[in-house]
Amino acid sequence: MRLMDILDIARYLGALLLVLGLIGFAGLAARRFGLPGLSKSTATRRLKIVETLMISPRQRLVIVRRDDVEHLVMIGPEGASVIEPSIASSAPSAGPSL
Repeated sequence: MRLMDILDIARYLGALLLVLGLIGFAGLAARRFGLPGLSKSTATRRLKIVETLMISPRQRLVIVRRDDVEHLVMIGPEGASVIEPSIASSAPSAGPSL
């Protein structure tokens, strides 16, 4: 191998390490400052879809949990309607209760 080939390879590897370092720094900065879309949210989620059941190709039943209270909702082409509100939650919540 010639000296110029070795210098070119070293230059390419140096540029690769620089780019990877910049990407890592950007990821750490996003996590530290909480940029939306680049890092996980630390806020507690209040709304969750617990279970879905297809009734027909155009209708389905959905159990939605909001603040540890479940609601049974029918979703269809004409819109959504609440079938049974305020069902007691069968599973304990993941977050601390205040």
